Amino acid sequence: MKRYMAFVKPYTWMIILTLLIGILKFAIPLFIPYLIKIVIDNIIIVDTLSAAEKREQLIWWLGGTMLLFFLVRPPVEYFRQYYAQYTSNKILFDIRSQIYEHLQKLSLRYYSNTRAGEVISRVINDVEQTKNFVMIGLMNVWLDLATILIAVGIMLTMDVKLTLVTLLAFPFYAWSVKHFFGRLRELTRARSQALANVQSYLHERVSGMSVIKSFALEKREKGLFDETNGEFLDAAIDHTKWNAKAFAVVNTITDVAPLLVIAYAGWHVIGGDLSIGTMVAFIAYIDRLYNPLRRLVNSSTTLTQSIASMDRVFELMDEGYDITDRPGASVMPEAKGKVEFDHVRFRYEEEAGDVLRGINLTVRPGETIAFVGMSGGGKSTIISLIPRFYDVTGGAVRIDGYDIRDVTVRSLRKNIGIVLQDNLLFSASVKSNILMGKPDATEEEVIAAAKAANAHAFIMGLPEGYDTEVGERGVKLSGGQKQRIAIARVFLKNPPILILDEATSALDLESEALIQDSLERLAHDRTTIIVAHRLSTITHADNIFVIDHGELKESGTHAELLKRGGIYHDLFQVQELGTPEK
Repeated sequence: MKRYMAFVKPYTWMIILTLLIGILKFAIPLFIPYLIKIVIDNIIIVDTLSAAEKREQLIWWLGGTMLLFFLVRPPVEYFRQYYAQYTSNKILFDIRSQIYEHLQKLSLRYYSNTRAGEVISRVINDVEQTKNFVMIGLMNVWLDLATILIAVGIMLTMDVKLTLVTLLAFPFYAWSVKHFFGRLRELTRARSQALANVQSYLHERVSGMSVIKSFALEKREKGLFDETNGEFLDAAIDHTKWNAKAFAVVNTITDVAPLLVIAYAGWHVIGGDLSIGTMVAFIAYIDRLYNPLRRLVNSSTTLTQSIASMDRVFELMDEGYDITDRPGASVMPEAKGKVEFDHVRFRYEEEAGDVLRGINLTVRPGETIAFVGMSGGGKSTIISLIPRFYDVTGGAVRIDGYDIRDVTVRSLRKNIGIVLQDNLLFSASVKSNILMGKPDATEEEVIAAAKAANAHAFIMGLPEGYDTEVGERGVKLSGGQKQRIAIARVFLKNPPILILDEATSALDLESEALIQDSLERLAHDRTTIIVAHRLSTITHADNIFVIDHGELKESGTHAELLKRGGIYHDLFQVQELGTPEK
């Protein structure tokens, strides 16, 4: 809670104002039981007043009370609700903003080990649950306590002994809350985790619905979902059972208390040492007194859930960063394009073996090089080290002589453009997706980049041209169209170093030809590093590096590697791209 209060602190005065308004709002109805006492003891049963005088006094008291309720209470109620919701939502905004900033700093290692649905559940559901801590823990609880204190204060002015009888149940109430709600936090955490598992499952399956349908797996997937959903049901029932026990005990205690008051007050009214008006007022005050108590019971449950959600939120925010700027890291100037791997070793997990072992190579400025080899050999891993998606386990990667760990991550990645096999487009317009390469670019620059990527023609054929929404992950576009938009945004970025990871391997021949043409234009006069499956796309490379089981086995031009008769020669033959020269 101490960490959560750091988000609350900027709104302290707003919360105090809300509390003051709330106390006024809850205090006004507390006058009603006292009014009942006045009407009974001072008007109705007073024999010295005539019927007309009684009616006159009744009108004055009720008229004044109605004015209070009609003129004062509505604006008080409005501002209390408004400020309470405004403040709590502002706090949630700040928390989600900080979490999103944190998520962007987490490495790809974290996302490869964590389901997207789990992250989303914490950012949406758990953060939303913490809102109750502000609304209830910082506002309503104090307002209920203030209501109880004001009610007890008024009751003490009427009869001290009867007030003490009214409060007899309080110690039992406090004990029951402490006993039952201690374990509720653990059960709430388990319930929240089970709900996150359901959300994660749904997120994955909805994204992959085409796979489920294509393999006719609907029945099997329904069974798997029922299993995951059933785990949530079990956790929810465990939580509900314990919650029900708590309410059964606590509500019994709060229900018995009025009986004690009625018995004691009735005895003394019969004895003539307590007025009827006081007895009726006390019975009315019991409702005013124990309703806040019952709300405090509900608040205990809700606050326990909020604190459990806080645990999950801060657990996410405590995730460490694998990729950070070193103290005193310098800003990398615009790169000339020399890339060096110096005895580079890499492993994804500490306990796992090395994926890359002793990679040594140099790429000269403006040179086009390619990495080839069997799947799983380490090609994509090598290129993921250049923009520091991961950090090397041993050795160093240098650009223009800078160890990339000695420069800021932002300045490093500004010098690098990446085109992947499956480029992600966001569910925004075509123009917005291209602008990711240079957010402040002009419309003319966007169009020029699209033309360079052979994308302008098909974009103009879309229903709204550059303003056409592409759908989630670019679902409304073909693979070739998505790829050309991805290339357009790299054109717009205009980086000195270009990385192409299987950029044409999943396309039809027509799309591949268009994209290959745009890629050759993009690679002109810049250092280009290609990962290729189709060897026909890299025969022009200045240098080709053959990676096998994490090691650099061969290097040379296309012709040199064919003459050598090694791994590249065999790959070339397998793909039936031609007959090597002898």
